[in-house]
Amino acid sequence: MKIEQIPTPAYVVDETRLTENLKILDRVQKESGCKILLAQKAFSMFYEYPLIGKYLCGTTASGLYEARLGKEEMGKENHVFAPAFRENEIDELADICDHIVFNSVSQLKKYGPRCSGRSSVGLRINPEYSTQKDHAIYDPCAPGSRLGVTSANLRHAVEENPDVLEHVDGFHIHTLCEQNSDDLAATFEVFERNFSKYFGALKWINLGGGHHITKSDYDVERLVELIRYIRKKYDVEVYLEPGEAVALNAGYLVTEVLDIVDNGIKTLILDTSAACHMPDVLEMPYRPPLQDAGEKGEKRYDYRLSSYTCLAGDIIGDYSFDRPVQVRDRLYFLDMAIYSMVKNNTFNGIGLPSIYARKADGECVLVKAFDYKDFKERLS
Repeated sequence: MKIEQIPTPAYVVDETRLTENLKILDRVQKESGCKILLAQKAFSMFYEYPLIGKYLCGTTASGLYEARLGKEEMGKENHVFAPAFRENEIDELADICDHIVFNSVSQLKKYGPRCSGRSSVGLRINPEYSTQKDHAIYDPCAPGSRLGVTSANLRHAVEENPDVLEHVDGFHIHTLCEQNSDDLAATFEVFERNFSKYFGALKWINLGGGHHITKSDYDVERLVELIRYIRKKYDVEVYLEPGEAVALNAGYLVTEVLDIVDNGIKTLILDTSAACHMPDVLEMPYRPPLQDAGEKGEKRYDYRLSSYTCLAGDIIGDYSFDRPVQVRDRLYFLDMAIYSMVKNNTFNGIGLPSIYARKADGECVLVKAFDYKDFKERLS
């Protein structure tokens, strides 16, 4: 079945584009000697884990369920970080994860000795150096951020107990969001200046995610140079854990126009929803790319795209087209593999889109279809 024939709404993951991304990431691994992990918080369609596992070294998780998924479905290196861990989950995490990263000194003290020897123990560091501009909601270095240990807090902990880091094998930093390697280099310079005195006993440094490595303008050479520098100077393993870069531009959300309403603005009512099927549109917010469409006023015919939920603010954005749009026309939102499927929901009783994999020959294979039962059994 071709993409033009599948029932809507549907997510379609393009395996050709996914493979192109993976080859770029594999090049970074080979040229720098680092290890790259899939951040499942962005993309956890485990149907594609056998393909991803051919190129990447494993997965990273934000909690027990993702950690279990990575262990069961990819079966390679399996890492986990969370702002705090639950008492009744820590032993299972230590048993199934190769690395477990704690967010605070108090969590390290509580669980570090218990996990050491079962899992490599890490500590998340807050370099207190923000490179964010338009994504404040995703800024781990914002003033008062709860994410990571600051220089002052770590210094105080070491002064209080010189052995506080005895179980720590690695440091983890994650400060980026859709950024280039120049921001990473600037961040590492600050991180190195303020924390290198603690690097002596480390076995690894994890540079987190947010690296837009597979974007066309990303400076891969600078990234490779930085990783080589870290590995040579400090004799540590270096990890990256991108999510977005793995499936960047590898997904579509296919939708159909159900109606056209004109109450002063020509609005297309679609069988998809920002609130339900692409929540980042409202959370970040951002305007998702749409195939063969332009900015408002760029092309001849302007429309506002909305959904069939009752939420007045369920607006996807304003677009323009070369020709008038008709009821039953199909539209194709782009870059819908990451942070869309993992966040979708059934608000208003709206069904979840089916999931397809688009093979190299253009055929779309149904991976998962959802129905009323998936909505009903969520809450009772």
